[in-house]
Amino acid sequence: MRKIEAVDFFYLSMPEVTTEGDGSQDALLVRVAAGGLVGWGECEASPLVSIAAFVCPMSHGACRPVGASVLGQRLESPEDIYRIASQIELDSMDLLQAPHTWSGVEIALWDLLGKDRQQPVWRLLGYRESFRKLPYASQLFGETPAQTYERAAAARQQNFRAVKFGWGPIGRGDLKTDVEHFSAAREGLGKDSLLMVDVGQIFGDDAEGAAARLPMLEKIGAVWLEEPFHTSALDAYASLSRKGNLKLAGGEGAHNFYMAQHLIDYGRVGYIQVDCGRIGGIGPAKRVADYAASRAVTFVNHTFTSHLALSASLQPYAGMRSDEICEYPFAPKPLARELTSNHLERDSQGYVAVPESPGLGIDINIEAARRYLVDVEIKVKRNVLFTSSDQM
Repeated sequence: MRKIEAVDFFYLSMPEVTTEGDGSQDALLVRVAAGGLVGWGECEASPLVSIAAFVCPMSHGACRPVGASVLGQRLESPEDIYRIASQIELDSMDLLQAPHTWSGVEIALWDLLGKDRQQPVWRLLGYRESFRKLPYASQLFGETPAQTYERAAAARQQNFRAVKFGWGPIGRGDLKTDVEHFSAAREGLGKDSLLMVDVGQIFGDDAEGAAARLPMLEKIGAVWLEEPFHTSALDAYASLSRKGNLKLAGGEGAHNFYMAQHLIDYGRVGYIQVDCGRIGGIGPAKRVADYAASRAVTFVNHTFTSHLALSASLQPYAGMRSDEICEYPFAPKPLARELTSNHLERDSQGYVAVPESPGLGIDINIEAARRYLVDVEIKVKRNVLFTSSDQM
């Protein structure tokens, strides 16, 4: 019987981390060992806090460390991964970082199980075949409309058929400036490219403020307006969805299936975006993809880091032909790019294929990871609960 023998965390970081809204500046790489095999995963969260959630002392019966529900557990089938997830939901319900920590571990378990079965993860999820996805270059708005135009033109020159601009100055100044950025993005891309806009929850729950941007977004033919509000501001989402013809997108802030379900049912989003590194891994993301299909809502992955995370994010909807748009990190920091030895490159038609190789089909560049490793020690009552591992 195969058991989970070890879970190792590697906190990786760029030499300098800035306030830029770029999640590729650091990473929490997770390695799981069981029965002579190794699987790799990645969290999309604060590395240090996520490590702490795995090793922290128990506060009470519903606030236990994630590690207590993982180490020593049987791992022979997908059902074992779902069983462990359910145990964590009960035993760590008051440990709010638990879903993020578990996400990286869960992804690594799928990778390991796929290697054991000699099947890609998407087959383990029940799909008979996978379909190519159309990647959109995911990048930030420039500080000025001129910079936004330059970034759009650069993506066009690299033959991206879809581009998403996010965050930056949008919603932080006046309406006129935002409109200029939207117009610059469309002008730089040309009229035939898909254009998506992400404003990073900047409007909180101000539906009127967000609605003021709709006329221009509709004029330039934006595909969606992403995350205008806080993930739980369902009334604001629903109100804005009724004010125009532009579909809303959201869900990267969902930490469980139900948050995503509520955005679909009550927030009336047209596109549900889930990050496997936050929601609890590949399993709950697949559940969201299935539910979205039943509600005629389009599933889109969310990822902004390495190609390990990119591969994980594609697995939940790999077998859905109609849901073909995928987020694709356009200009990640060197850490995120160098972390893996292989990458999901676009083909001659601009699509990316979900890996057919066992597991996630992505190899870790150990030497590169070592260069970015952060020295960490967590000690409580003079007992060392965690120390950086040099056994990569």
